[in-house]
Amino acid sequence: MTQTIQFGIDRLIADPALRRPLAGRRIALLAHPASVTADLTHSLDALAALPDLKITAAFGPQHGLRGDKQDNMVESPDFLDPQLGIPIFSLYGEVRRPTDAMMDSFDILLVDLQDLGCRIYTFITTLRYVLEAAAKHGKSVWVLDRPNPAGRPVEGLTLRDGWESFVGAGPMPMRHGLTMGELGHWFIATLKLDVDYQVIEMQGWQPDAAPGYGWPLGERTWINPSPNAPNLWMARAYAGTVMLEGATLSEGRGTTRPLELFGAPDIDARAVLAEMNVFARNSAPHWLNGCKLRECWFEPTFHKHAGKLNHGIQIHCEGPYYDHAAFKPWRIQALAFKAIRRLYPDYPLWRDFAYEYEHDRLAIDLINGSPLLREWVDDPASQAVDLDRQTCPDEAAWKEQSLAFLLY
Repeated sequence: MTQTIQFGIDRLIADPALRRPLAGRRIALLAHPASVTADLTHSLDALAALPDLKITAAFGPQHGLRGDKQDNMVESPDFLDPQLGIPIFSLYGEVRRPTDAMMDSFDILLVDLQDLGCRIYTFITTLRYVLEAAAKHGKSVWVLDRPNPAGRPVEGLTLRDGWESFVGAGPMPMRHGLTMGELGHWFIATLKLDVDYQVIEMQGWQPDAAPGYGWPLGERTWINPSPNAPNLWMARAYAGTVMLEGATLSEGRGTTRPLELFGAPDIDARAVLAEMNVFARNSAPHWLNGCKLRECWFEPTFHKHAGKLNHGIQIHCEGPYYDHAAFKPWRIQALAFKAIRRLYPDYPLWRDFAYEYEHDRLAIDLINGSPLLREWVDDPASQAVDLDRQTCPDEAAWKEQSLAFLLY
């Protein structure tokens, strides 16, 4: 099969002219398990095999460089790579931002991270932090660009001022529609950073092309960028289902379809689905377009409600049920929360725990970048149109703002 798409890493490896500015410089790589070439070689191994490059260090984000942590919020240690003899620094361990000593280990940082197109996915926060550190230390950053598998659609409330966190890198909506390379340009402009920045762009990426609509389905192999990101369907649903991390409902961790379904042992999912349809039909029937919702039963082997039979709903955003332009995962999940709140007014929906090391704010609010979504769910009088009234202007503003940063 002929390859019509080339990711940034493949272009860098294939073209010595692109690598020429790297000659004689100390190179570091920021990567994770999905950082692979077209032939599935890990990017660190592929780059280290090039005689004209001097790799002096590597960095791993959340879940590690090669992939070592299954659950959320489990830290990874620094270590010495046994094959290459170079230090592997964790940016999800003792520190979230690279230290001065780490920054001293290289001249140019190559960033090769597969993103999911969602504000809460911590790899984009790590990109922001390394750009800030590079500006401070006079280092260069090159992003080896990869597809946004969720494509160009934009959805969700913009993160409000003062709500920045490790799951909220800046004032963008939940589903941002940009690639990592494009986001780097946006961070530099927004934060007014003075940093030497380059993007090795993809060739042949068509974000609106069927059947993948962002991901080159059938052409490139899906590798989990984090342990619970097993497929493209999860990536599509994630901008909504990630909110379940701030809820007491299971998001399907501990099953083979994490973040594509949700439920709990003590809800009637059939009633929830019916209530979702009734509530949306009155004022926002389009919220349910572009996918199929199916009642299901599941028993997580670990995480929330482990070992218990959960009654739930699976979001099918694939095959004949998927309409890329119509699918609204964030609104679907908001609608599910609303239906549960209407059916069970006293249900302990919001999970109260230290989420991403924040102790003083509810996880659901950190995830959404403000309390607005939770307040809408909990207000008995609020309607779908009220959430749209807050969200649509945010989405329109982001689409306009982000136009300047599109590379494809």
